Amino acid sequence: MSSSTVTVATPRTAHGRRRTRKSPAAIAIRIILAIVYVIPLLWIVLTSFKDKDDVIGSSTAIFFQPTLDAYRAAFTPELLAALGQSLVIATTSTAIVLAVAIPAAYGLARVRGVLPTIGLSLLIVLQMVPQTATVIPFFQVFGGLRLLDTNLAVILADAALMTPFAIILLRPFFRAVPPALEEAASVDGARSFRIFWSIVLPVVRNGVATTATLVFLIVWGEFLYAVNFFLTPGNYPLSALLAQQVSSYGINWPGLMALGVITSLPILVLFSFTYRLLKEGLTVGAVK
Repeated sequence: MSSSTVTVATPRTAHGRRRTRKSPAAIAIRIILAIVYVIPLLWIVLTSFKDKDDVIGSSTAIFFQPTLDAYRAAFTPELLAALGQSLVIATTSTAIVLAVAIPAAYGLARVRGVLPTIGLSLLIVLQMVPQTATVIPFFQVFGGLRLLDTNLAVILADAALMTPFAIILLRPFFRAVPPALEEAASVDGARSFRIFWSIVLPVVRNGVATTATLVFLIVWGEFLYAVNFFLTPGNYPLSALLAQQVSSYGINWPGLMALGVITSLPILVLFSFTYRLLKEGLTVGAVK
């Protein structure tokens, strides 16, 4: 009597991938996280469409008479100037961070010994230093260099803040590049810079793009350096402009939330275009 083997095919999607069933616990956790994150965002958006009296009055629920007064008051020349400031500061800071972090991360990934280990440890220590502890030293240095109330002061401070983070994030991507690729190019006569520029850097472009996106997002929302190093409120970026909605007479909640929504729109657009890149890049960097 011959024995027969029965195989059960796993259901596949239209693209040929296996479908994985999520457990009820995983679904419940996702629902809870969605509620935790969505409710504050919904409250911000709804408040931006309310009148001042509706925020602190009895009509604080979902049902109210919507108005665009907060958005009309928010769209001013100061808002456009702050938007330009944020773009300049975030873009320039990201470029400086990448210019320093890419070669530093490559060196830490390729060089062996005690010094790279010490350097990596120092970077981790720098990440643990509170940002508030650096405001006064930076203020004194920039004051001595007469850089206060200029974009350069905030750009340099943001670049110094984000460079250790970028190096630590980029290092796993460079470590994932097989040394055999560089050895083969060296045998063919390529110099070190040519090997790095033409072979290594294209391989880790996903990690570089991921790091650049994260640095840009963080610098875009940076507040502490901007509000301390800009002495003239007219030079404020968007993050510091939000603070002007808080005064000794109270908080303009609709205006504050309207500015918050406007400030978040460029970030949401950037995130929507780079979501898959961030997801794949962070996963590869964590695994490697």
